Amino acid sequence: MRRRITGLIAFAALAIVFAGCDNTANNNRAANANANATATATPTPAAVANTNSNRAPTREEYERNKERYQREAKQSGRTVGTGLNDGWLWVKTRFDLAAADDLRDSTINVDVDQAVVTLTGTVASAAQKTRAEAVAKSVEGVKSVKNQLKVAPSTNANANANANANRRRP
Repeated sequence: MRRRITGLIAFAALAIVFAGCDNTANNNRAANANANATATATPTPAAVANTNSNRAPTREEYERNKERYQREAKQSGRTVGTGLNDGWLWVKTRFDLAAADDLRDSTINVDVDQAVVTLTGTVASAAQKTRAEAVAKSVEGVKSVKNQLKVAPSTNANANANANANRRRP
């Protein structure tokens, strides 16, 4: 009987200890750390395109975050010239390309120098290459576009070519 009472007391004490452990402070600390990391992280154009507002950044928003955008460009190895509007054109062109539904599966890099946009990377088709150039040209302030995008062969075409090559073997 004494063991049973001792066991119940021990159980009750543990229950009180665990009930008293409030993880809310730890959860709040983790949530605050995540919120701070998210607030300081630079969103990709695709992430920006998927926000609730689903709108391009304004020129004022760009000016407020100009240093962040410059850091992002440098970290991603992109060229943003010293022209008066080159940074803004870089941000706006990237957003518009990311927001274009028919270009979301593409890897398009944007460089801007003296309002001349250079597109590099890969797209799935010649139509996407043409579309990307048209989107970049439509950005107000862009003087011209150098379209150096490569059309990546589709995986279906590669599979068909491999199948045909295997059939020809003796």
